[in-house]
Amino acid sequence: MSIRACIVLENGQVFEGKSFGASGCVTGEAVFTTGMTGYIETLSDPSYYGQIVMQTFPLIGNYGLIRQDFESSRPHLRGYVVRSYCDSPSNFRSQGSIDSFLKSNNIVGLYDIDTRALTKILREAGVMNAMLISGDSPEAKKEFDALDIPEEKKKLLEKIRAHKIEKAVESVSCDAVKIEDPADIVFAEAAKYRALPVTKDGLKINDASIAMKNGKNKKVVLWDFGAKANIRRELLKRGVSVISVPSKSTAKEIIDLKPDGLMLSNGPGDPKDNQEIIDQLKKLCEKRIPVFGICLGHQILALARGAKTSKLKYGHRGSNHPVKDLSTGRVYISSQNHGYAVENASLPKGALLSFANTNDGTCEGITYTDIPAFSVQFHPEAAGGPLDTNFLFDEFISLINNPDHFKNFKTPYALIDSISYFADAIKENARISEQSGSL
Repeated sequence: MSIRACIVLENGQVFEGKSFGASGCVTGEAVFTTGMTGYIETLSDPSYYGQIVMQTFPLIGNYGLIRQDFESSRPHLRGYVVRSYCDSPSNFRSQGSIDSFLKSNNIVGLYDIDTRALTKILREAGVMNAMLISGDSPEAKKEFDALDIPEEKKKLLEKIRAHKIEKAVESVSCDAVKIEDPADIVFAEAAKYRALPVTKDGLKINDASIAMKNGKNKKVVLWDFGAKANIRRELLKRGVSVISVPSKSTAKEIIDLKPDGLMLSNGPGDPKDNQEIIDQLKKLCEKRIPVFGICLGHQILALARGAKTSKLKYGHRGSNHPVKDLSTGRVYISSQNHGYAVENASLPKGALLSFANTNDGTCEGITYTDIPAFSVQFHPEAAGGPLDTNFLFDEFISLINNPDHFKNFKTPYALIDSISYFADAIKENARISEQSGSL
Protein backbone atom coordinates (compact mmCIF):
# COMPACT_ATOMS: atom_id res chain seq x y z
CA MET A 1 0.00 0.00 0.00
CA SER A 2 1.46 3.36 -1.05
CA ILE A 3 1.79 6.19 1.48
CA ARG A 4 0.51 9.64 0.55
CA ALA A 5 3.20 12.26 -0.02
CA CYS A 6 3.62 15.59 -1.79
CA ILE A 7 5.95 18.54 -2.34
CA VAL A 8 4.58 22.04 -1.76
CA LEU A 9 6.45 24.89 -3.47
CA GLU A 10 6.56 28.34 -1.90
CA ASN A 11 4.62 29.69 -4.89
CA GLY A 12 1.68 27.49 -3.92
CA GLN A 13 2.05 24.72 -6.50
CA VAL A 14 1.67 21.17 -5.18
CA PHE A 15 2.91 17.90 -6.70
CA GLU A 16 1.36 14.85 -5.10
CA GLY A 17 2.99 11.45 -5.37
CA LYS A 18 4.01 8.53 -3.18
CA SER A 19 6.35 8.19 -0.23
CA PHE A 20 9.58 6.26 0.05
CA GLY A 21 12.32 6.55 2.61
CA ALA A 22 11.25 8.12 5.90
CA SER A 23 7.91 9.77 6.63
CA GLY A 24 7.54 13.26 8.05
CA CYS A 25 7.51 16.95 7.15
CA VAL A 26 10.68 18.79 6.09
CA THR A 27 11.35 22.22 4.60
CA GLY A 28 14.34 23.10 2.43
CA GLU A 29 15.48 24.72 -0.80
CA ALA A 30 14.20 22.76 -3.82
CA VAL A 31 16.92 22.15 -6.42
CA PHE A 32 17.44 19.74 -9.31
CA THR A 33 20.47 17.82 -10.53
CA THR A 34 20.84 16.45 -14.06
CA GLY A 35 23.28 13.56 -13.56
CA MET A 36 22.30 10.27 -15.23
CA THR A 37 24.50 8.43 -12.75
CA GLY A 38 26.13 9.38 -9.46
CA TYR A 39 23.07 9.37 -7.21
CA ILE A 40 25.19 7.78 -4.44
CA GLU A 41 27.54 10.75 -4.50
CA THR A 42 24.55 13.13 -4.59
CA LEU A 43 22.96 11.51 -1.54
CA SER A 44 26.21 11.74 0.44
CA ASP A 45 27.52 15.13 -0.77
CA PRO A 46 27.68 17.65 2.14
CA SER A 47 27.12 20.51 -0.33
CA TYR A 48 23.42 19.54 -0.48
CA TYR A 49 22.95 20.44 3.19
CA GLY A 50 19.49 21.90 3.80
CA GLN A 51 18.19 21.17 0.29
CA ILE A 52 15.41 19.06 -1.18
CA VAL A 53 17.13 17.43 -4.15
CA MET A 54 15.30 16.25 -7.26
CA GLN A 55 16.90 13.96 -9.84
CA THR A 56 15.91 14.80 -13.42
CA PHE A 57 16.95 11.34 -14.66
CA PRO A 58 13.81 9.21 -14.34
CA LEU A 59 15.09 5.95 -12.82
CA ILE A 60 17.21 6.09 -9.68
CA GLY A 61 18.63 3.28 -7.53
CA ASN A 62 19.29 0.57 -10.13
CA TYR A 63 22.86 -0.11 -8.93
CA GLY A 64 22.02 0.14 -5.24
CA LEU A 65 24.03 1.76 -2.45
CA ILE A 66 27.81 1.33 -2.24
CA ARG A 67 29.34 2.77 0.92
CA GLN A 68 32.87 2.88 -0.50
CA ASP A 69 31.60 5.47 -2.98
CA PHE A 70 30.11 7.80 -0.35
CA GLU A 71 31.43 11.37 -0.26
CA SER A 72 30.74 11.65 3.49
CA SER A 73 29.68 9.37 6.31
CA ARG A 74 26.00 10.31 6.11
CA PRO A 75 23.52 12.29 3.97
CA HIS A 76 23.04 16.02 4.62
CA LEU A 77 20.15 16.80 2.26
CA ARG A 78 16.66 17.44 3.68
CA GLY A 79 14.61 15.46 1.19
CA TYR A 80 14.88 13.44 -2.02
CA VAL A 81 12.55 13.50 -5.05
CA VAL A 82 12.61 11.11 -8.04
CA ARG A 83 10.31 10.04 -10.87
CA SER A 84 10.72 6.35 -10.02
CA TYR A 85 13.14 4.33 -7.93
CA CYS A 86 14.45 0.79 -8.16
CA ASP A 87 13.97 -1.26 -5.00
CA SER A 88 15.70 -4.36 -6.41
CA PRO A 89 19.17 -3.13 -7.46
CA SER A 90 21.47 -5.31 -9.54
CA ASN A 91 25.18 -4.71 -8.97
CA PHE A 92 27.92 -6.93 -7.55
CA ARG A 93 29.00 -4.09 -5.22
CA SER A 94 25.51 -3.18 -4.02
CA GLN A 95 24.95 -3.12 -0.25
CA GLY A 96 21.27 -2.20 -0.18
CA SER A 97 18.52 -0.06 -1.70
CA ILE A 98 18.08 3.70 -1.58
CA ASP A 99 14.70 3.24 0.16
CA SER A 100 16.30 1.46 3.12
CA PHE A 101 19.17 3.97 3.10
CA LEU A 102 16.78 6.94 3.30
CA LYS A 103 14.76 5.26 6.05
CA SER A 104 17.85 4.50 8.14
CA ASN A 105 18.98 8.13 7.86
CA ASN A 106 15.51 9.64 8.40
CA ILE A 107 15.45 11.32 4.97
CA VAL A 108 11.98 11.95 3.52
CA GLY A 109 11.55 10.76 -0.06
CA LEU A 110 8.93 11.39 -2.75
CA TYR A 111 8.41 9.52 -6.03
CA ASP A 112 5.88 9.12 -8.84
CA ILE A 113 5.59 12.84 -9.66
CA ASP A 114 6.20 14.61 -12.97
CA THR A 115 9.82 15.62 -12.39
CA ARG A 116 10.01 17.20 -15.87
CA ALA A 117 7.23 19.65 -14.96
CA LEU A 118 8.85 20.46 -11.62
CA THR A 119 12.23 21.01 -13.31
CA LYS A 120 10.66 23.45 -15.78
CA ILE A 121 9.15 25.44 -12.91
CA LEU A 122 12.50 25.69 -11.11
CA ARG A 123 14.27 26.67 -14.34
CA GLU A 124 11.77 29.39 -15.17
CA ALA A 125 11.05 30.77 -11.69
CA GLY A 126 14.36 29.90 -10.05
CA VAL A 127 15.09 27.68 -7.06
CA MET A 128 12.66 28.19 -4.20
CA ASN A 129 11.80 26.85 -0.79
CA ALA A 130 9.53 23.85 -0.55
CA MET A 131 8.07 21.40 1.94
CA LEU A 132 7.89 17.61 1.66
CA ILE A 133 4.90 16.10 3.46
CA SER A 134 4.79 12.34 3.84
CA GLY A 135 2.93 9.77 5.92
CA ASP A 136 0.06 9.79 8.40
CA SER A 137 1.68 11.31 11.48
CA PRO A 138 -0.26 14.07 13.30
CA GLU A 139 2.14 16.68 11.85
CA ALA A 140 1.72 15.38 8.29
CA LYS A 141 -2.06 15.16 8.66
CA LYS A 142 -2.16 18.77 9.88
CA GLU A 143 -0.18 20.01 6.83
CA PHE A 144 -2.22 17.90 4.38
CA ASP A 145 -5.42 19.35 5.85
CA ALA A 146 -4.00 22.89 5.57
CA LEU A 147 -3.66 22.48 1.80
CA ASP A 148 -7.46 22.20 1.50
CA ILE A 149 -8.23 25.38 3.50
CA PRO A 150 -7.25 28.65 1.74
CA GLU A 151 -6.39 30.60 4.91
CA GLU A 152 -4.41 27.68 6.36
CA LYS A 153 -2.57 27.11 3.08
CA LYS A 154 -1.60 30.79 3.04
CA LYS A 155 -0.07 30.42 6.51
CA LEU A 156 1.74 27.26 5.42
CA LEU A 157 3.24 29.02 2.39
CA GLU A 158 4.38 31.92 4.58
CA LYS A 159 6.17 29.43 6.83
CA ILE A 160 7.83 27.78 3.83
CA ARG A 161 9.00 31.12 2.40
CA ALA A 162 10.43 32.18 5.76
CA HIS A 163 12.67 29.12 6.00
CA LYS A 164 16.43 29.84 5.85
CA ILE A 165 19.42 27.55 5.69
CA GLU A 166 21.64 28.56 8.61
CA LYS A 167 25.07 27.49 9.89
CA ALA A 168 25.54 25.39 6.77
CA VAL A 169 29.34 25.04 6.76
CA GLU A 170 29.78 24.46 10.48
CA SER A 171 27.05 21.81 10.34
CA VAL A 172 28.97 19.64 7.85
CA SER A 173 32.63 20.36 8.67
CA CYS A 174 34.73 17.87 10.61
CA ASP A 175 34.96 18.64 14.33
CA ALA A 176 38.62 17.77 14.93
CA VAL A 177 41.99 17.72 13.20
CA LYS A 178 42.22 14.45 11.30
CA ILE A 179 45.26 12.82 9.67
CA GLU A 180 44.15 10.80 6.64
CA ASP A 181 45.19 7.27 5.61
CA PRO A 182 48.68 6.77 4.14
CA ALA A 183 48.96 7.54 0.43
CA ASP A 184 50.11 4.05 -0.62
CA ILE A 185 47.03 2.40 0.95
CA VAL A 186 44.67 4.82 -0.82
CA PHE A 187 46.46 4.35 -4.16
CA ALA A 188 46.31 0.54 -3.90
CA GLU A 189 42.58 0.62 -3.11
CA ALA A 190 41.89 3.02 -6.01
CA ALA A 191 43.91 0.86 -8.41
CA LYS A 192 41.48 -2.04 -7.90
CA TYR A 193 38.82 0.01 -9.71
CA ARG A 194 41.17 1.77 -12.14
CA ALA A 195 40.45 5.10 -10.39
CA LEU A 196 44.00 6.27 -10.99
CA PRO A 197 45.53 9.75 -11.45
CA VAL A 198 45.07 11.08 -14.99
CA THR A 199 47.48 13.39 -16.82
CA LYS A 200 46.47 16.44 -18.85
CA ASP A 201 46.82 14.23 -21.95
CA GLY A 202 44.21 11.84 -20.55
CA LEU A 203 46.61 9.03 -19.67
CA LYS A 204 46.22 7.06 -16.45
CA ILE A 205 49.27 6.66 -14.23
CA ASN A 206 49.36 3.03 -13.11
CA ASP A 207 52.70 3.17 -11.29
CA ALA A 208 52.35 4.49 -7.72
CA SER A 209 56.00 5.60 -7.57
CA ILE A 210 55.51 7.81 -10.65
CA ALA A 211 52.14 9.18 -9.50
CA MET A 212 53.53 10.06 -6.05
CA LYS A 213 57.00 11.23 -7.04
CA ASN A 214 56.33 14.98 -6.96
CA GLY A 215 54.16 14.88 -3.85
CA LYS A 216 56.46 12.85 -1.61
CA ASN A 217 57.23 14.42 1.77
CA LYS A 218 54.74 17.24 1.15
CA LYS A 219 51.96 18.10 3.60
CA VAL A 220 48.58 19.52 2.57
CA VAL A 221 46.06 20.94 5.01
CA LEU A 222 42.51 20.32 3.83
CA TRP A 223 40.31 23.09 5.24
CA ASP A 224 37.04 21.23 5.55
CA PHE A 225 33.91 23.25 4.70
CA GLY A 226 32.03 20.02 3.89
CA ALA A 227 34.75 18.23 1.95
CA LYS A 228 33.90 15.40 -0.40
CA ALA A 229 35.92 12.26 0.37
CA ASN A 230 37.31 12.00 -3.14
CA ILE A 231 39.18 15.30 -2.77
CA ARG A 232 41.25 13.65 -0.04
CA ARG A 233 41.75 10.53 -2.15
CA GLU A 234 43.02 12.48 -5.16
CA LEU A 235 45.54 14.33 -3.01
CA LEU A 236 46.73 11.13 -1.34
CA LYS A 237 47.11 9.33 -4.69
CA ARG A 238 49.74 11.94 -5.52
CA GLY A 239 51.86 11.10 -2.49
CA VAL A 240 51.16 14.05 -0.18
CA SER A 241 50.09 13.60 3.43
CA VAL A 242 46.72 15.19 4.20
CA ILE A 243 45.56 16.75 7.45
CA SER A 244 41.90 17.78 7.60
CA VAL A 245 40.99 20.71 9.85
CA PRO A 246 37.52 22.04 10.75
CA SER A 247 36.01 25.17 9.27
CA LYS A 248 36.44 27.07 12.55
CA SER A 249 40.25 26.76 12.36
CA THR A 250 42.23 30.00 12.57
CA ALA A 251 45.04 31.11 10.28
CA LYS A 252 47.50 30.62 13.16
CA GLU A 253 46.34 27.05 13.79
CA ILE A 254 46.78 26.21 10.11
CA ILE A 255 50.19 27.93 9.90
CA ASP A 256 51.34 26.04 13.01
CA LEU A 257 50.81 22.78 11.10
CA LYS A 258 53.49 23.99 8.64
CA PRO A 259 51.67 22.97 5.46
CA ASP A 260 53.30 22.93 2.04
CA GLY A 261 49.87 23.56 0.52
CA LEU A 262 46.32 24.48 1.50
CA MET A 263 43.23 22.89 -0.05
CA LEU A 264 39.95 24.81 0.30
CA SER A 265 37.10 22.32 0.04
CA ASN A 266 33.60 22.38 -1.35
CA GLY A 267 30.67 23.01 0.97
CA PRO A 268 27.07 24.24 1.22
CA GLY A 269 25.34 27.59 1.45
CA ASP A 270 26.01 31.22 0.55
CA PRO A 271 29.77 31.91 0.50
CA LYS A 272 29.20 35.38 1.99
CA ASP A 273 27.87 33.77 5.18
CA ASN A 274 31.43 32.70 6.06
CA GLN A 275 33.00 36.04 6.97
CA GLU A 276 35.24 34.65 9.72
CA ILE A 277 36.70 32.08 7.32
CA ILE A 278 37.22 34.80 4.70
CA ASP A 279 39.06 36.97 7.25
CA GLN A 280 41.32 34.08 8.28
CA LEU A 281 42.01 33.23 4.62
CA LYS A 282 43.14 36.80 3.96
CA LYS A 283 45.86 36.28 6.59
CA LEU A 284 46.88 32.96 5.05
CA CYS A 285 47.18 34.52 1.59
CA GLU A 286 49.74 36.94 3.04
CA LYS A 287 51.90 33.94 3.99
CA ARG A 288 52.00 32.86 0.33
CA ILE A 289 51.10 29.25 1.06
CA PRO A 290 50.12 27.55 -2.24
CA VAL A 291 46.31 27.31 -2.36
CA PHE A 292 43.84 25.27 -4.41
CA GLY A 293 40.11 25.95 -3.98
CA ILE A 294 37.18 23.85 -5.19
CA CYS A 295 33.52 25.01 -5.41
CA LEU A 296 32.77 26.85 -2.14
CA GLY A 297 36.53 27.07 -1.57
CA HIS A 298 36.81 28.79 -4.97
CA GLN A 299 34.14 31.32 -3.98
CA ILE A 300 35.58 32.01 -0.52
CA LEU A 301 39.06 32.58 -1.97
CA ALA A 302 37.60 35.02 -4.52
CA LEU A 303 35.81 36.94 -1.74
CA ALA A 304 39.03 37.03 0.30
CA ARG A 305 40.81 38.61 -2.68
CA GLY A 306 38.13 41.27 -3.25
CA ALA A 307 35.78 39.73 -5.82
CA LYS A 308 31.99 39.44 -5.50
CA THR A 309 29.58 36.49 -5.61
CA SER A 310 25.91 36.29 -6.59
CA LYS A 311 23.19 33.67 -6.46
CA LEU A 312 22.35 31.92 -9.73
CA LYS A 313 18.76 31.54 -10.87
CA TYR A 314 18.73 27.73 -10.57
CA GLY A 315 22.40 26.85 -10.13
CA HIS A 316 24.57 24.26 -11.83
CA ARG A 317 24.04 20.72 -10.57
CA GLY A 318 24.93 17.62 -12.57
CA SER A 319 27.76 15.76 -14.25
CA ASN A 320 27.55 17.19 -17.76
CA HIS A 321 28.45 20.89 -17.61
CA PRO A 322 30.86 22.13 -20.32
CA VAL A 323 33.65 24.47 -19.23
CA LYS A 324 36.22 26.17 -21.43
CA ASP A 325 39.89 26.39 -20.45
CA LEU A 326 40.72 29.96 -21.52
CA SER A 327 44.47 29.25 -21.57
CA THR A 328 44.14 26.56 -24.27
CA GLY A 329 40.65 26.96 -25.77
CA ARG A 330 39.81 23.36 -24.91
CA VAL A 331 36.35 22.46 -23.56
CA TYR A 332 35.99 19.89 -20.77
CA ILE A 333 32.93 18.14 -19.36
CA SER A 334 32.64 18.79 -15.64
CA SER A 335 30.67 17.73 -12.59
CA GLN A 336 29.10 20.63 -10.68
CA ASN A 337 26.98 21.37 -7.62
CA HIS A 338 26.57 25.03 -6.71
CA GLY A 339 23.96 27.76 -6.47
CA TYR A 340 26.32 30.77 -6.38
CA ALA A 341 29.02 32.07 -8.72
CA VAL A 342 31.86 34.58 -8.68
CA GLU A 343 31.00 37.63 -10.78
CA ASN A 344 33.34 37.81 -13.78
CA ALA A 345 33.50 41.61 -13.83
CA SER A 346 34.45 41.79 -10.14
CA LEU A 347 37.80 39.99 -10.39
CA PRO A 348 40.56 42.16 -8.89
CA LYS A 349 43.99 42.83 -10.33
CA GLY A 350 46.10 39.68 -10.22
CA ALA A 351 43.07 37.39 -10.65
CA LEU A 352 42.47 36.00 -14.14
CA LEU A 353 39.43 34.09 -15.36
CA SER A 354 40.83 30.66 -16.25
CA PHE A 355 37.68 28.62 -16.97
CA ALA A 356 34.24 29.75 -18.11
CA ASN A 357 30.93 27.94 -18.47
CA THR A 358 30.12 27.66 -22.17
CA ASN A 359 26.36 27.59 -21.46
CA ASP A 360 26.05 30.90 -19.62
CA GLY A 361 29.54 32.45 -19.48
CA THR A 362 29.79 32.26 -15.69
CA CYS A 363 33.11 32.02 -13.87
CA GLU A 364 34.34 28.43 -13.56
CA GLY A 365 37.93 29.08 -12.51
CA ILE A 366 40.39 31.74 -11.40
CA THR A 367 44.19 31.76 -11.49
CA TYR A 368 45.98 34.27 -9.27
CA THR A 369 49.26 35.76 -10.46
CA ASP A 370 49.98 37.85 -7.34
CA ILE A 371 49.78 34.90 -4.91
CA PRO A 372 50.43 31.16 -5.47
CA ALA A 373 46.79 30.13 -5.79
CA PHE A 374 44.13 28.93 -8.21
CA SER A 375 40.58 27.66 -7.90
CA VAL A 376 37.76 26.08 -9.88
CA GLN A 377 33.99 26.17 -9.48
CA PHE A 378 33.51 22.62 -10.77
CA HIS A 379 34.66 19.33 -9.21
CA PRO A 380 37.84 17.84 -10.75
CA GLU A 381 37.66 14.94 -8.28
CA ALA A 382 34.14 13.92 -9.34
CA ALA A 383 34.82 11.95 -12.54
CA GLY A 384 33.15 14.36 -14.97
CA GLY A 385 33.94 13.43 -18.54
CA PRO A 386 34.72 10.92 -16.78
CA LEU A 387 38.25 12.08 -15.91
CA ASP A 388 38.62 15.29 -17.91
CA THR A 389 39.93 17.67 -15.25
CA ASN A 390 41.63 15.26 -12.83
CA PHE A 391 44.98 16.77 -13.89
CA LEU A 392 44.25 19.89 -11.82
CA PHE A 393 45.45 18.03 -8.73
CA ASP A 394 48.82 17.65 -10.48
CA GLU A 395 48.76 21.40 -11.14
CA PHE A 396 48.38 21.85 -7.39
CA ILE A 397 51.40 19.62 -6.72
CA SER A 398 53.38 21.64 -9.28
CA LEU A 399 52.35 24.85 -7.51
CA ILE A 400 53.50 23.43 -4.17
CA ASN A 401 56.90 22.61 -5.64
CA ASN A 402 57.12 25.92 -7.49
CA PRO A 403 55.07 28.80 -6.01
CA ASP A 404 55.83 30.86 -9.16
CA HIS A 405 54.11 28.22 -11.33
CA PHE A 406 51.33 30.66 -12.38
CA LYS A 407 53.34 33.87 -12.35
CA ASN A 408 53.17 34.26 -16.14
CA PHE A 409 49.72 32.74 -16.59
CA LYS A 410 47.74 34.15 -19.56
CA THR A 411 44.31 33.56 -21.10
CA PRO A 412 44.46 34.19 -24.85
CA TYR A 413 41.06 32.58 -25.45
CA ALA A 414 37.76 34.10 -24.37
CA LEU A 415 34.03 33.52 -24.47
CA ILE A 416 32.21 36.12 -26.56
CA ASP A 417 30.37 38.61 -24.34
CA SER A 418 30.61 36.31 -21.31
CA ILE A 419 30.94 39.21 -18.88
CA SER A 420 27.99 41.14 -20.31
CA TYR A 421 25.97 37.93 -20.46
CA PHE A 422 26.61 37.28 -16.77
CA ALA A 423 25.74 40.87 -15.87
CA ASP A 424 22.37 40.42 -17.59
CA ALA A 425 21.87 37.12 -15.75
CA ILE A 426 22.50 38.81 -12.40
CA LYS A 427 19.83 41.43 -13.18
CA GLU A 428 17.38 38.69 -14.12
CA ASN A 429 18.15 36.80 -10.89
CA ALA A 430 17.50 39.96 -8.86
CA ARG A 431 14.19 40.48 -10.66
CA ILE A 432 13.13 36.86 -9.99
CA SER A 433 14.10 37.13 -6.30
CA GLU A 434 12.14 40.37 -5.90
CA GLN A 435 9.16 38.89 -7.69
CA SER A 436 9.15 35.65 -5.65
CA GLY A 437 9.43 37.65 -2.43
CA SER A 438 6.20 39.46 -3.25
CA LEU A 439 4.18 36.32 -3.99
